Amino acid sequence: MCGIAGSFGPTAVPDDRIRQALGTMKRRGPDHQASLRISNPRSSVALLHSRLSIIDLDPRSHQPFRIGDHTIIFNGEIYNYVELRAKLADEGETFTTDSDTEVLLRSYLKYGEDCLRSFEGMWSFAIYDGVRKTLFLSRDRTGEKPLYWASVPQGFCFASEPKAIFALTGRSFPVNRRQLTRYLVNGYKALYKGTDTFFEGLSELPPGHSMTVTETSVGDPKRYWTLDYRPEPMTYEEAVSGVAARLRRSLTLRLRSDVPLAFCLSGGVDSAGLASMAAKDFGASISTFSIIDDDPRYNESGNIGEVVRDLGCSNRSIRLVREGFWERMTDLIRYHDGPVATVSYYVHSFLSEAIAADGFKVAISGTGADELFTGYFDHFNLFLAEMEGRPEHAAHVKAWNERIRPVVRNPHLGDPRLFSDRPGFRDHIYLDRETFASYLKGPFAEGFEEERRADSVLRNRMLNELFHEVIPVILHEDDLNSMRYSVENRSPYLDRELMEFAYRIPSEHLMRDGRAKSVLRDALRGTLTETVRMDPHKKGFNASILTLVDLSDPSTRERLTSDGPIFDLVDRSKLQAMLSGDFTQNSFSKFLFSYLNVKIFMETYG
Repeated sequence: MCGIAGSFGPTAVPDDRIRQALGTMKRRGPDHQASLRISNPRSSVALLHSRLSIIDLDPRSHQPFRIGDHTIIFNGEIYNYVELRAKLADEGETFTTDSDTEVLLRSYLKYGEDCLRSFEGMWSFAIYDGVRKTLFLSRDRTGEKPLYWASVPQGFCFASEPKAIFALTGRSFPVNRRQLTRYLVNGYKALYKGTDTFFEGLSELPPGHSMTVTETSVGDPKRYWTLDYRPEPMTYEEAVSGVAARLRRSLTLRLRSDVPLAFCLSGGVDSAGLASMAAKDFGASISTFSIIDDDPRYNESGNIGEVVRDLGCSNRSIRLVREGFWERMTDLIRYHDGPVATVSYYVHSFLSEAIAADGFKVAISGTGADELFTGYFDHFNLFLAEMEGRPEHAAHVKAWNERIRPVVRNPHLGDPRLFSDRPGFRDHIYLDRETFASYLKGPFAEGFEEERRADSVLRNRMLNELFHEVIPVILHEDDLNSMRYSVENRSPYLDRELMEFAYRIPSEHLMRDGRAKSVLRDALRGTLTETVRMDPHKKGFNASILTLVDLSDPSTRERLTSDGPIFDLVDRSKLQAMLSGDFTQNSFSKFLFSYLNVKIFMETYG
């Protein structure tokens, strides 16, 4: 896990900009930093690397790493590097390190771009070919590792974070007010519907894509992998055993490390299942870290305590407090080069900080299980619509009425026939967007759209969450929060074989007895404590904004309404009136958090 940056163009980057760019990457890789210049008659190349040592800690694995005329800078982990190395060795390849970096580069030299098919991992990397004078860039299938790029007069620049590109180019990029407005009105799920970033002229290489840059052109991103819903005939038991086997394989690969690992632990099935599998199935001595919010809507201390007692593992729980909120928020926004997408990721920063403070360099989290196995409230309504006409439909509705209806907060999702009667209904997603748009000084109307990825209404929704709405935001925030404290984050549910198998499971197996993630729950039978395994209630890794800020405090209101460029976008008088409203409603709580993020961001960058 590292930071990478580079440039390729007719003009050489000055030494002071190289130093500045490396300085911005220090938290991503505090163990070693280096840069390499390559001069050609028509172009100049600069490759920068900042290393967080996880695999093969020896200096021989430092980067930039060269084999002949090819040089790589790599951020991430190729988890199956041991198997790939053995295969390459059988084919006559020799190695000088024990690193996954060398396995990656030798795989590319042997198989070209086809090497990506064999990698299981998370990555963003750039390989410079000194013979062809080309730069090949790639990003992992779900976008766990970031890769930004920009074309500027001096050439093509790329990096793990915007701030490194700003340093390399020696210029500022204008704030993208359209993206900020989109975030304010429609929320975080709108951020990855298109190609905008928070800065004009700055792009991200999409997940599952690669691109090639030459001395004269920047190639279009090219997709090398996609995930489709292709249901296969299988029994429920076959679905359960298939998930169990693939999840164990995924976790086995992601436990590979030459440094200690920690587990993020909420009270849900996703993270608790991984910690329990590591402890019970693999005999790992694990340390867990949790966040506790005393708001009963989000407090999961009971389930967390149950898992800790069951595993006999250590646990460090961090209780949320209001002190230092504004200072911490400002620091995070500066590091993120953008708003922090949701309050969950303000909260998550405490987790990363505690993991690093206790000496861990790798954290394992439960990201992705909801998007593979169901878990959100609208998934229940979509499932009921998909089961319409089946003999078991009435039983599913009965279970939904007993377990789910009493805890649904979204006003649209209390109707079990919502998607049976209106399969295209999506007003529950950009909730109250008309109200939030009315707070603006100018017009903004951008309705909800989703990509057609499957005929199944449920799986289509889940695939959009996986690739366009939820997971891109989570991975972006996870990466930045973790790297802020020099911690690598690993997500075992985002394993290619596991994802592809999950999307071969027929939808009818996904829920039973009013419980989401039925297949995953049963795959964890005998491993995860029954109290947590059978708990149907999802609270999510979340917190209340009212836990963090006191709206009755005049100084808080002064901060929220003080002069700043935010009021080029937002009507101050309408904002002031809103602050007297009811923030126990989830959508208004989210808007307030988005607003204060945009305010701080614009004051910092605008």
